[in-house]
Amino acid sequence: MSVRRRIVREKVVQALYANELTGDGAAHVVEHILPGLKNDKGAYEFAKQLVVKSIEHSKEIDDIIRSKVANWDFSRIALLDRLILRMGICELMYFQDIPPKVSMNEAIEIAKLFSTEKSGQFVNGILDAVLEDLKSTGTLSKLGRGLYEGKEQHVEAKVSVASKKQSKQ
Repeated sequence: MSVRRRIVREKVVQALYANELTGDGAAHVVEHILPGLKNDKGAYEFAKQLVVKSIEHSKEIDDIIRSKVANWDFSRIALLDRLILRMGICELMYFQDIPPKVSMNEAIEIAKLFSTEKSGQFVNGILDAVLEDLKSTGTLSKLGRGLYEGKEQHVEAKVSVASKKQSKQ
């Protein structure tokens, strides 16, 4: 039986929290927080990569978060919200096979579950702004059908609908 991605992401947040509090490296937190996922190789590898990439790119991701909360003291953002945002932005930027909507929805739901009352709305607003920036600058890189709703995909969808109508006639 495979482990649900939501559970995996919750474990990733725990690992990022351990890293933030202790300063232990990615390898250490993966070894101590994620061993329960080892029975599902796919889940374990996804979690490990998400932890490692979130930590590796944390300075870059934090700068992105800072740019979206210009009138807010970064250190006053709830720690769990920052970690959830790091994870969500990391998925948007470095996991080409995960649809942006999935990354965003998962982060929002985890924020609602584990952080403050308004964290879901806060995380949603930041991730939405980051996604729009990635789209407008052309830096959103998603591979596979249905992973990115760019102009080309809308054109393909219109052509597909038109061809279905013609084939019925």
